[in-house]
Parts: sequence; structure tokens; C-alpha cells
Amino acid sequence: MLIPSAVALCATVAAAETVLPGDVTFADGAIEQPLTDGAGDPDRGKEIMTSRGKGNCIACHQVEALSEAPFHGEVGPPLDYVGEYRSAAELRGIVANAKMTFEGSVMPAFYKTSGFIRPGDAYTGDAAPADLPPILTAQEIEDVIAFLQTLKDG
Repeated sequence: MLIPSAVALCATVAAAETVLPGDVTFADGAIEQPLTDGAGDPDRGKEIMTSRGKGNCIACHQVEALSEAPFHGEVGPPLDYVGEYRSAAELRGIVANAKMTFEGSVMPAFYKTSGFIRPGDAYTGDAAPADLPPILTAQEIEDVIAFLQTLKDG
């Protein structure tokens, strides 16, 4: 039997809003509004940062806090202390679509579904027949942001 507070919690979780990729609003590259109603989980964000099937952020960035993961890249800037000099809104904008902040960035847009130049359909060599799914979900973006915000001096 569910108690009333548990029912309210379940209703809140079921009603969580997600901002869809096409509805994201950028202001000077930043995204002020969280993409979900759920708080980001820094532990899950850490996993996404090192997961080759998801963010794989360390392929391009060095992150001392993730030193146990091999093969840190040098394409992007080191992310140590990024939580001190970037706000959550700035980080959210950069992770969702870095080109909105840094025009010539080679960083992929992790929360974008359309507007790509000649995206392929898997490994077929054909153009994608429709919008592509985002690389990360809205909640995964919030999880990565929660982790990045932990990267501070001391």
C-alpha cells in the first residue's frame, strides 16, 4: 500500500518535464533553464564523462579527477576547476551545443537532433532519413553538469 507522500512523489517523478532539443533556448551560448526537472547526479555524470558509448569527454579533455580513466585527450581544454569559472548555465550550453558559445569548436553537439550537414544513417553511407537522436538525453546532460560543477579547487 502506498502512503500519500509516496503517491505524491510518484506523481512528481512521472510529471517531470524535459526540454526537447528543438525547444532549447540559448542566451549568449548559455542555457539558463535546466533541461529536466530532476537534479543532476554527479556520480552518473562522472560515468558519462568516461563512457565511450556516451559522452566520452576524456577523449578530448584532460580531467585530473578522472585520472583513473585512460587516454585523456588534448584537443579540448583541461576541465580541472571548470566548476569555479563556468556557471551551470554556461556548462549546459557548452555540453548541449558548444558551437553556440565557440563558433569554430570541433566539440560535438550532445543535445541536438537536426541541422546537421550530411549526417549518415549508421554505416550505410546514406543520409539519415529523419532527425537523429541526441547523443545524450536531457537528464544525462544535467548529470554531466552536476559532475563538472564538482571540479573546483579544494
